[in-house]
Amino acid sequence: MPITFDPSSRIFKLDTDSSTYAFLVHDEGYLVHLYYGPKVPDTAALAPLMYRGWYDSLSPRNPHVSDRRFSLDFIPQECPGSSNGDFRISALEVRSPAGDTVTDLRYTGHRIFPGKPELPGLPATFAQEGEAETLEIETADPVTGVKAFLLYTVFPGYDALARSVRVENPGSASVDLERAYSMCLELPSMDYDFLHMYGRWAKENTTVRHPLQHGLQGIQSKRGMTGPNHNPFAALVRKGADEDQGQAIGVSLIYSGNFSMEIEVDTLGCPRLLAGINPSTFRWRLEPGESFQTPEAVTVFSGEGLGGMSRRFHRLFLDHLMRSQWTKKKRPLLINDWEAAVFDFDDQLLVEFAQEAKELGVEMLVMDDGWFGARNNDYQGLGDWQVNENKLKGGLGHLIDQVNALGMKFGIWYEPEMVNPDSDLFRAHPDWIIQAKGREPSLSRNQYVLDMTRPEVRENIYQQMCAVLSSHNIEYVKWDCNRNISEAGNAVLPPERQGEFFHRYVLGVYELMDRITSTFPHILLENCSSGGGRFDPGMMYYSPQIWTSDCTDPIERLTIQFGASLCYPVASMGAHVSASPRTGFETKGAVALMGTFGYELDPRKLTPEEKAVAKEQIAAYHKYYDLIHYGDLYRITDPARDPYFADWQFVSPDRTEALFTRVVMRKPENYYQTQRLRGLDPEKYYTDEATGETYSGALLMSAGIDLSAPWPGPQDGSCVMKHFTARKAQG
Repeated sequence: MPITFDPSSRIFKLDTDSSTYAFLVHDEGYLVHLYYGPKVPDTAALAPLMYRGWYDSLSPRNPHVSDRRFSLDFIPQECPGSSNGDFRISALEVRSPAGDTVTDLRYTGHRIFPGKPELPGLPATFAQEGEAETLEIETADPVTGVKAFLLYTVFPGYDALARSVRVENPGSASVDLERAYSMCLELPSMDYDFLHMYGRWAKENTTVRHPLQHGLQGIQSKRGMTGPNHNPFAALVRKGADEDQGQAIGVSLIYSGNFSMEIEVDTLGCPRLLAGINPSTFRWRLEPGESFQTPEAVTVFSGEGLGGMSRRFHRLFLDHLMRSQWTKKKRPLLINDWEAAVFDFDDQLLVEFAQEAKELGVEMLVMDDGWFGARNNDYQGLGDWQVNENKLKGGLGHLIDQVNALGMKFGIWYEPEMVNPDSDLFRAHPDWIIQAKGREPSLSRNQYVLDMTRPEVRENIYQQMCAVLSSHNIEYVKWDCNRNISEAGNAVLPPERQGEFFHRYVLGVYELMDRITSTFPHILLENCSSGGGRFDPGMMYYSPQIWTSDCTDPIERLTIQFGASLCYPVASMGAHVSASPRTGFETKGAVALMGTFGYELDPRKLTPEEKAVAKEQIAAYHKYYDLIHYGDLYRITDPARDPYFADWQFVSPDRTEALFTRVVMRKPENYYQTQRLRGLDPEKYYTDEATGETYSGALLMSAGIDLSAPWPGPQDGSCVMKHFTARKAQG
């Protein structure tokens, strides 16, 4: 059983294939964390791991606990409260009817059951009986009566734990929830580096790794969305661990709003990590009988370095988070018209695009921004989701019929959460935008944000979208979101509930996405937020692919895609070949193949040579589709740190096939180059498809492949791709 409880020691032990997570019920009902690391068989022997130092005389101590070594100020905990003798960052804080924020949770019971419960209104991992097991711990505050149910789901084969908290108010008076983190992780030493991703528009997912320091450190968003500046993912990596070896603990928050990942290293050098909703923009009123469910946080343990951590996340998200039928179904290869036409197009131009793209082997045309309302620029039309028949003169149906007649599918762009001041929707409902009372609302990209907390707003947008999607053969939707939230306020909520706004906004977006994807399950939904501004697991639950960045320069894309792959599967990373002039057409395709692959250019302007290369790329897309989308990714070099190369490799789950790619970012001084491959079976023999040469997996992983190039050597922006297939024995 993945989850066990030993009544004699009162220890809970959560085992995956390679890891153990353990905690106990201490005297007076305190939940004390013991261990998280490589799998161990011990149970009772873990109990002494709770002690991390003698308590300070300044630290309060519960007089009913006989152990004088025990003080909440030093003891590692599962869900630390507030103002109860623990002066570190707290996971849960409730303001009582008396006005204080003392929150002191004690164990009152538990249950263990197969499978995994859904989280109402929230995206979360899913599992059937036999795929996972769940532990629910019930805790209660002895004074307020507030209950917190701590949920732990174990995915044994993925070395993953999914965690969340449900808070209930069984009392007779309202309380205010002021901090509600999804998980707490306590570690026994500072022997870890903090790894996370930062960025901005068109430069997302830059990785940074630095030692933990005493005090507070962390990442967050207050934008109303997760944003490009920090991604809701972090890892604690053992000193000396790297891509291929050593211990790494990854944490991913399945949420698309204001988040916080906060770490405090106490005076003893012990880190506490919290992950969940950002408390600086959150307060939730719980009336008697009401409950609140936090988003889910997933932790993954790897003893095989960052690469092992990433591959576990990739498999978990593909199998147990991305619920769209398109997750494991082959997706059509598309071309998007945005970078080629922007707003300046009509139906004739789009048909010409489709005709040229069809000749290359493209399978879908996506009509981006500009097809609706009075939308000829970004100053007008958002919110009016009716077809602009001045552009599409025969109507949308006629355009789609022409595209379908070519044997191509058709997709369309929406930005459902936004509205321009110059739009019929805004003129009819100016009160539907997000605005704080008495404040002038800001404009960004000439648009406001609609208040998705309000059912009537969501219903209006849903009906507008349904009118188009239900009456036309549309098989793909790109859902964009091109600004963040400011002057946050709600015209309906009372003052004491305004702190609920940001979370209610995210719940509203989830509800609308759920309605659209449930009504039109055949549609492939791709999420976008000025590129990677909302690239998070919450969105991935509804859309199996997300536009990774508005930057389509292939060299810049390397660091963006490598960073995203720390947590997110390649099958989720939208990547296209564009007209960027920086590299040759071959390299653009090689980089886009480290993603969903598609085109973002005017196919009429391709040279005959480029068209020939595009056909080869499309053939490669089909040939390697399963290997790239469902195989194991190995990041061999880091383009953010290697001065010359970005090398990566895909290996099939049965290790019978491998695809190696190298992009030369900068020409090296040495023409003699080799690279050791990863993840192969040392007992198998692999044939280089291009040369016919055969090598043992052991040789390819130990000595490597020869990538030397004759004078003048590899050029800036060039690439190499090598495909290997295996058999069990030579001869």
